[in-house]
Amino acid sequence: MAGIIPICGLRYDERKAGDIRNLVTPPYDVIDREAQEGYYNRSPFNIIRLEYGKQNSTDNEKENRYSRAADYFSRWQNESVLCQEEEPAIYLYRQRFTISEQELERTGIICGVRLEPYENGVVLPHEETMPGHKADRLALMRACGANFSPIFGLYSDQERTIDRLLDQVTGARDPEIKFVDEWGQGHRLWVVKEPDVLRQVRELMEPRRIFIADGHHRYETALNYARENAAAGNIMMTLINLYDPGLIVLPTHRLIVSSKVEPEKLPGALQQDFLVERVTDRNINRMQAYMAEKAGLDRAGGNKNGWVFGLYTGAGNFYVLQLKDEKIIKQKMPAECSPAWCRLDVSVLQKLVLDNVMGIGREALAGGEAVQYTRDAGEAIQAVEQGRCKASFLMNPTGIAEVTTVAENGEKMPQKSTFFYPKLITGLVLNKF
Repeated sequence: MAGIIPICGLRYDERKAGDIRNLVTPPYDVIDREAQEGYYNRSPFNIIRLEYGKQNSTDNEKENRYSRAADYFSRWQNESVLCQEEEPAIYLYRQRFTISEQELERTGIICGVRLEPYENGVVLPHEETMPGHKADRLALMRACGANFSPIFGLYSDQERTIDRLLDQVTGARDPEIKFVDEWGQGHRLWVVKEPDVLRQVRELMEPRRIFIADGHHRYETALNYARENAAAGNIMMTLINLYDPGLIVLPTHRLIVSSKVEPEKLPGALQQDFLVERVTDRNINRMQAYMAEKAGLDRAGGNKNGWVFGLYTGAGNFYVLQLKDEKIIKQKMPAECSPAWCRLDVSVLQKLVLDNVMGIGREALAGGEAVQYTRDAGEAIQAVEQGRCKASFLMNPTGIAEVTTVAENGEKMPQKSTFFYPKLITGLVLNKF
């Protein structure tokens, strides 16, 4: 099953590169142009130059963001800005954060994971991917021969045996890296090199499956790259236990850019399958709390009382939609899909609302123009008010058990079904193939 591989990771030498806080970024896919510019200005050694470099108007096949990343990567190693671990290691990573006024800590293991095609049933995806993102990541991987940001993976260890083992090894030691980032999140990293501990971790992980939480594009890119380069047999991941108390899933909301149904007609058009309730309270936090209460939301398993969505059509018009009857799922959801897939909020919204009512099918979704996404409910409302989209759907989060059940069935959820919070930081450890 899962092949865990200690790696000789590359890490910044802060004596040459400067404060680690000025060197790291979030993953590339949440960085806009303004943030990209900010990271460029923060430090000449910021990981942004490798992971998500600027594009220039003069770029061509030989000189482009990928060739510049390769040049920086080579130069930083030669100048010992980036130093490679002398012995193989795994890295214990703790991320402390606050959500809903509650402070939590999430624990992960940064390590190499043997690349396995999905059909082998060892590493399992849960979401659809988009071709454009994979082409970008493959060009970067070809240029640099490395992966700079870890894929976010999940594994099941209800007894938390691996966590306890690593706690025993690192409990009395100071972390090699410790800092608080620009969002107030705390990061601590320990380097674990003891051969006996590495062996035990590998043995404990061996019978387990890994579920990709975030980084599907990068994993599929690595599979393609490995077909070209036999030496690239593993990919760097941060593995987090499904039973970690700090594992949080947040929703991703849908922004409707184009539709065959005008926004003001949507509430009426949806009444065939949904109870449509007009909500007068315009406070977005109370709106989301009401949606969660109505759905009987459960962190682990998903909703208990039915399928609930928020709808905003502009001019202060909020609605809460709830599926009228579970029988509708059996009648109208795709017969070829499993009951677990058909019962997902994101699947019900995609098929019964976007496809059946609004004329936005899978091809339109894959194109990325008809529907856009945001993790910020406030932005979902603001985008309608500003005319950037016609309407927005607010979602409840997907349950963790729903993610793993669908993945074990060999199916993929619709795009942007989950948002594991917080994102992993990029730049703590780099993996050179």
